[in-house]
Amino acid sequence: MPKKKHFSAGRVPLILFLCQMISALDVPLDSKLLGDLVQPPTITQQSPKDYIIDPRENIVIQCEAKGRPPPSFSWTRNGTHFDIDKDPLVTMKPGSGTLVINILSEGKAETYEGVYQCTARNERGAAISNNIVVRPSRSPLWTKERLEPITLRNGQSLVLPCRPPIGLPPAIIFWMDNSFQRLPQSERVSQGLNGDLYFSNVLPEDTREDYICYARFNHTQTIQQKQPISLKVISVDELNDTIAANLSDTEFYGAKPSKERPPTFLTPEGNESLKEELRGNVLSLECIAEGLPTPVIYWIKEDGTLPVNRTFYRNFKKTLQITQVSEADSGNYQCIAKNTLGAVHHTISVTVKAAPYWISAPQNLVLSPGENGTLICRANGNPKPRIGWLTNGVPVEIAPDDPSRKIDGDTIMFSNVQERSSAVYQCNASNEYGYLLANAFVNVLAEPPRILTSANILYQVIANRPALLDCAFFGSPLPTIEWFKGTKGRALHEDIYVLHDNGTLEIPVAQKDSAGTYTCVARNKLGMAKNEVHLEIKDPTRIIKQPEYAVVQRGSKVSFECKVKHDDTLIPTIMWLKDNGELPNDERFSVDKDHLVVTDVSDDDGGTYTCAANTTLDSVSASAGLRVVAPTPTPAPIYDVPNPPFDLELTNQLDKSVQLTWTPGDDNNSPITKFIIEYEDAMHEAGIWHHQAEVSGTQTTAQLTLSPYVNYSFRVMAENSIGRSVPSEASEQYLTKAAEPDQNPTSVEGIGTEPDNLVITWKPLNGFQSNGPGLQYKVSWRQKDGDDEWTSVVVANVSKYIVSGTPTFVPYLIKVQALNDVGFAPEPAAVMGHSGEDLPMVAPGNVRVNVVNSTLAEVHWDPVPLKSVRGHLQGYRIYYWKAQSSSKRNRRHIEKKILTFQGSKTHGMLPGLQPYSHYTLNVRVVNGKGEGPASTDRAFHTPEGVPSAPSSLKIVNPTLDSLTLEWDPPSHPNGVLTEYTLRYQPINSTHELGPLVDLKIPANKTRWTLKHLNFSTRYKFYFYAQTSVGSGSQITEEAITTVDEGKMVRAVNPRISNLTAAAAETYANISWEYEGPEHVKFYVEYGVAGSKEEWRKEIVNDSRSFFGLKGLMPGTTYKVRVGAEGDSGFVSSEDVFETGPAMASRQVDIATQGWFIGLMCAVALLILILLIVCFIRRNKGGKYPVKEKEDAHADPEIQPMKEDDGTFGEYRSFESDAEDHKPLKKGSRTPSDRTVKKEDSDDSLVDYGEGVNGQFNEDGSFIGQYSGKKEKEPAEGNESSEAPSPVNAMNSFV
Repeated sequence: MPKKKHFSAGRVPLILFLCQMISALDVPLDSKLLGDLVQPPTITQQSPKDYIIDPRENIVIQCEAKGRPPPSFSWTRNGTHFDIDKDPLVTMKPGSGTLVINILSEGKAETYEGVYQCTARNERGAAISNNIVVRPSRSPLWTKERLEPITLRNGQSLVLPCRPPIGLPPAIIFWMDNSFQRLPQSERVSQGLNGDLYFSNVLPEDTREDYICYARFNHTQTIQQKQPISLKVISVDELNDTIAANLSDTEFYGAKPSKERPPTFLTPEGNESLKEELRGNVLSLECIAEGLPTPVIYWIKEDGTLPVNRTFYRNFKKTLQITQVSEADSGNYQCIAKNTLGAVHHTISVTVKAAPYWISAPQNLVLSPGENGTLICRANGNPKPRIGWLTNGVPVEIAPDDPSRKIDGDTIMFSNVQERSSAVYQCNASNEYGYLLANAFVNVLAEPPRILTSANILYQVIANRPALLDCAFFGSPLPTIEWFKGTKGRALHEDIYVLHDNGTLEIPVAQKDSAGTYTCVARNKLGMAKNEVHLEIKDPTRIIKQPEYAVVQRGSKVSFECKVKHDDTLIPTIMWLKDNGELPNDERFSVDKDHLVVTDVSDDDGGTYTCAANTTLDSVSASAGLRVVAPTPTPAPIYDVPNPPFDLELTNQLDKSVQLTWTPGDDNNSPITKFIIEYEDAMHEAGIWHHQAEVSGTQTTAQLTLSPYVNYSFRVMAENSIGRSVPSEASEQYLTKAAEPDQNPTSVEGIGTEPDNLVITWKPLNGFQSNGPGLQYKVSWRQKDGDDEWTSVVVANVSKYIVSGTPTFVPYLIKVQALNDVGFAPEPAAVMGHSGEDLPMVAPGNVRVNVVNSTLAEVHWDPVPLKSVRGHLQGYRIYYWKAQSSSKRNRRHIEKKILTFQGSKTHGMLPGLQPYSHYTLNVRVVNGKGEGPASTDRAFHTPEGVPSAPSSLKIVNPTLDSLTLEWDPPSHPNGVLTEYTLRYQPINSTHELGPLVDLKIPANKTRWTLKHLNFSTRYKFYFYAQTSVGSGSQITEEAITTVDEGKMVRAVNPRISNLTAAAAETYANISWEYEGPEHVKFYVEYGVAGSKEEWRKEIVNDSRSFFGLKGLMPGTTYKVRVGAEGDSGFVSSEDVFETGPAMASRQVDIATQGWFIGLMCAVALLILILLIVCFIRRNKGGKYPVKEKEDAHADPEIQPMKEDDGTFGEYRSFESDAEDHKPLKKGSRTPSDRTVKKEDSDDSLVDYGEGVNGQFNEDGSFIGQYSGKKEKEPAEGNESSEAPSPVNAMNSFV
């Protein structure tokens, strides 16, 4: 018998010779077997298409090919023949086409830049390589530049540019410091794809002088460095300290901190951008935003979802990467930058193009003479690639003609080939993004079958594992393969075997009877070949005694046992491991045949010990743990929860009861107080345990009540004072007999969804409640008010049944009864429901409208019959709309308004009507289905009302003795205007009002000139419109006649805005912006925020718009506001600031010194005396009292009212009125009912002329002046307040 070669069938690799007519059949170049076979050239190795070389090394351009006879090689450079014999620096390796260009001795790499192509040729054809573009790598230096230091305020954004030199290949960019340590990056600071370093906002810790951008050129292993960039970030406190060192307190403005701001994008710019990427590449999208707080970036795809397994986020989610991108990834991607102040979006439109890629590359053809074959070259791309064919490197259009060849686009068909048809064909697929080149030969051979697998190989396989028997073959035409078992067996078929195309026979599950001799037979029309192999089946290796977990005391001995059973013909190797490594080299560890023994155990010996048994065919292992504990004396009692009960047993098994018995576990030194019994219904709710019963801790049996048709399992838990044990093992299962249901479904309802149906719903029983198989429901119904019999239907285990063909909205009685295969549940109670509703049929009648006043109407109607509602009455709905204007008689429709009145109400009020208007309404009844028909439209008119104030009033063309008034009519006349009333009176230099003149103006006028007025005199005007009902709201204005007849200067509303505070430890700098008349005296009021103490007041010297507050408490939150002294009388909005924390100091607090307290008391006494003197002098000046002045300035419409009617409150004295020192509220007005609010009537010296407009210098000295003050203007509810103009103030000064 021939000598057998031994192989493990599970470990022999498959020799894949796929012998198909249009397959990649390659002629094996085994000189012993196939020395006489010829084969066209095949390129086996070549340099990459884009070949970047290191200019410091020799250039090696690879080109390797195989073929028989061995091919010869030639090269082209830039499309022309490259004669290597003429260049002494260029050599070709022997037996190869690889070029070696020796540039180390002499020459430059740039000289050999170009496009190279290799051709391998023998008598059967020529194969060509790709176009290899050879370029030397470049790593240029940074251009020299002068980088100015950067200084920023805390919180600003920043981009540090890198702009690396352009190298080949592109450089890898990173930022480091002078110590070559990478700069830390975060959500706030990160490097962009272009290499720039982006700061969303800078912090003081960003200050450094060595921000350095590095460019690493891997090809030449060089690193280039940019000049360091210096950055200094200055905090607000540092700025304030710098300013304070150079300015006095009165000149101290203070630096403002950077305000928080919503995000904006640093890159990319704008709201949209475009991105193009090639298929198969990594798509990288980047969004970096600035803002304070630091924004967070989110990504979405607008028209789809991001691919789950190919999407990755880099650079703190600022970069979105999608690997292996394809055309399906095209679309709009949106990045969202968000912080607490807002969000900003940017949309990136992605287009995925594709260089050509193979769908079906051409495969080598081995044909016999007279056969047919096909070469297919299919590629795809975006745009679609162009397909071109070459023969032996020459385009087919100019190649010699072959009658057996026919070209049809991407396919070449061969018919009746002969030996001269052998050639190498090249397929070129190209578009603007690249190309593919594939060589495929057609080799015409006539060869009988040959078996390439060695004869008499012995395969050994473990039982129940797959066996693979090889039969590599070759032949032309393609041989057929058959397998036989034994000497006289029949061919094996694919019922229990798998026959692979490469000749391999697979036995999926090898058994003992699979052993034997197998024969492989290859046949074609030129002959036959066969080969025998042998298969042996071995028993698997098993560990029949595994090592066990052990707990031993320190210093004792432990033994692990491992018994192995194996096939008698295989010799196992037993190895012990500790924690998956070798055993310690220690004599305490000893191994015999089946045991591992460890003596004098130490703490280090604890771990996992593994027994591994290996044969040449298989291996098995088993592990056990070792725990080493310290030797201890008899321990004190350990109190713990009980051990679980065990030995559960079911006895006295009846239909609806069973007795459960158990044995208690150890109580762990705490007596068991009770046992908890739970059950599982394996039929209906497997794995869910429910509470069954509890018994005393002294009991070990329990009689349990059961439900029908339940597959019970029980478990018991013990409980003591420490807690509850884990559950016991489950008892055996016990299936109770089925019975009829003992309950019916709940939540039974009957509600119609259509006018002709009744939908009956209920909550079905669960499996536990069914009591047996075949759960169903009997649904019964009949009309409540009829004599019909019950109609019933039995339905499956559902929760709804629809009754069709019912009359509309009829009450029904409904019952749902459960039943199963055993019987019915008890008779259920009937519930009432209704069939479906339909729209109401009748409209409400006798609709009446009672107009209450010009804005309110009351509507009455008769109810509709309940039967016509055809559903649940929900109420009545009134539609009303303004259809016509009574004044213009110009009909125009507007949107209808709707009011709904719930229930059976038959009247309702329509509020908010417009006076003097024509309205139309109708009424509809509403049920659950919707609205019924509308009633007959009912029209009504609202009466006239008083008009609104004229829309505007302005005085133009002032002259010496005349003023011209222009106005716009009221926006809401609310009737027919009958006339305008103009009242005016002069105001003298002491703000006293002169006699009132009353003038009526026709309603059709919008302009009026007053003549014969006093020159250089201020006048106050009151103007309102009238209808037949009465006078409307008035509008007021003031103006003066002038000397030079120039244009009037309108009053300017003075205001203080942009109040800011910059605080330090004990002082704060207050600044503001002012708009209004010049020469205004300001004061600053401040106090502790949240306290009830009065505002503290500081006078500002001159008219500057800043002030420094001193003597503040450290770490305290203050409120502050700014106001104007004198007749301007306005105050800014409040601002809040917090002083810095207290710093350690050895200075003595001056406020606690006795001399300082005495000085302050003396200053306060002096101020009080000055105030009393001023008040006395004012009273002796002969000026009118406050009350008389108020009466003199009152609105003429208000003057006739009496004080005793409750409209006016008494004025309080100057000394007692704490509220008088508060500035007037901006925009306060007399109510429209012509009453004066008490808070508006309170007065103070600040509100009137001759009041003390005083200031105090910082040393406490009093500086003051008396000045006139404009009186309070009468006003109506809709007027806006106006401050006195500078011209008026100047003309009234005496």
